[in-house]
Amino acid sequence: MVELDKFAPRKIHIIGSVGSGKTTLARKLSNKLSIPHYELDNVVWKRHKPRDIKRTEEERDQLLSTIIHSNTWIIEGAHYNEWVFQSFNNADLIIFLDTDNSKRKYRIIRRFILQLLRIEKSNYKPTFKIFRNMFIWNDNFESRIKPKVINKMGQYSSKSITLKNTIEIISSLN
Repeated sequence: MVELDKFAPRKIHIIGSVGSGKTTLARKLSNKLSIPHYELDNVVWKRHKPRDIKRTEEERDQLLSTIIHSNTWIIEGAHYNEWVFQSFNNADLIIFLDTDNSKRKYRIIRRFILQLLRIEKSNYKPTFKIFRNMFIWNDNFESRIKPKVINKMGQYSSKSITLKNTIEIISSLN
């Protein structure tokens, strides 16, 4: 496992399920380390009104390549696909947020309510379909993706860390 106090990572990939705290951690690290952060959802989707447009695989891969070949970045997302692994390969640090499943479910509900009330901003229109899908995505991550992520972290053991909460990493970077 990587010891964070020995170096200042400049290229960070954060992976975890819906509601694990990826975006919050990415924003905090971005502010603390003065590094730009990118959401993988925004690499996959062009944000347009009235609805988003999915990028072609070539556009998506080119955009991710442009990001990871810059000097500093924080990339976060739940995506676990072959196209994402170039980010793992180029990262100084890979963080797997293994937040408790019940906490993630609570956060999904809380986020949806806050988005409906327009207290929290979102990249998408909060609909009941998306709300329901978040639980499906979370269950899929827990049962199918998480074991693969744990295995992948073993391949990157010298530069990866698994956290149960985000407080651990923020305090370690002081």
